[in-house]
Amino acid sequence: MRAPTVPSALVLGGLLLLGALVSLTRGAMTIPAGDSLLALADVLLGSSTAELATHQRAVILELRLPRTLLAIFIGAILAQCGAAMQGMFRNPLADPGIIGVSAGAAVGAVLAIYLAPADEAWWSVPLGAFSAGLATSLLIYKLARGSSGTSVFILLLAGIAISALAGAFIGFITYLSDDTRLRDLSLWQMGSLASADGPRVWIAMLAFALLALRLQRHAAALNALLLGEAEARHLGIDVESLKRELVILVALGVGLAVSAAGVIGFVGLVVPHFVRMLAGPCHHGLLPLSALCGGLLLLIADVAARLLLAPAELPVGILTALLGAPFFILLLFQQKQRSA
Repeated sequence: MRAPTVPSALVLGGLLLLGALVSLTRGAMTIPAGDSLLALADVLLGSSTAELATHQRAVILELRLPRTLLAIFIGAILAQCGAAMQGMFRNPLADPGIIGVSAGAAVGAVLAIYLAPADEAWWSVPLGAFSAGLATSLLIYKLARGSSGTSVFILLLAGIAISALAGAFIGFITYLSDDTRLRDLSLWQMGSLASADGPRVWIAMLAFALLALRLQRHAAALNALLLGEAEARHLGIDVESLKRELVILVALGVGLAVSAAGVIGFVGLVVPHFVRMLAGPCHHGLLPLSALCGGLLLLIADVAARLLLAPAELPVGILTALLGAPFFILLLFQQKQRSA
């Protein structure tokens, strides 16, 4: 990470810790921050200093802690995937949700949920989401790639078409589902962290660690790619190999995020733009800062989703869409002005 980004990282890291504390203490049941921290310390140290009732301890350790960690990791994954896609396509409108990758991954996850037995969902849903997300990524890349570069027009049209097909397929599966699966699928399509548990947190953490390491390794190549593919080749970068690996990494990250939390849009679009304004376009700082900011954004959205209609809760995907859709329209206006 470059020196100018260190203060930004410290600020975002501090805000992320503060957001995690708020997430642990706020909800339908308010628990004092000190007791919440003591409960976590008890787990780590094997002590029993927190003066909490059994049900309060269960709320913190079994419900809120996994949900908080899952929000951080999923937000970080989606933000880094968005930054990588925007660098690969050299286009600020590239986002896994807008161009249809999330919708394609959702098809694989829904199909696995419908066909696989419940006790196999822990591996079948991530595998289905990753496979469908990878196929969608490759299709979009082939459609949008031309002799003159990546066509934004085709990129957006491909996203619209794939999202429409995915919506029709998911609607068909939903129509065939029984009442229990119908509600689960409906909430899952809108994006929700309510099903957070230990296995999902571990899978998301491992996926984030893999993505962070591999993408950071390609930070210099992504910087060179911003100059153009020909210029990157002159600098000794294997552009085709780089793009293949980026497509696979993005499909893996989005697929696992979708399988764990459903379709959560616009995080990968909004966060990289904010980070570029904060610390510049260099991917050495853009990628880790996007991870911190993405985790913070989804954590704030999840806390708001729990508090706005407490004791009921909104699907977190609704809040990210309310934030991201106006931002996307603003970007379209900017693109129109630049074209003119």
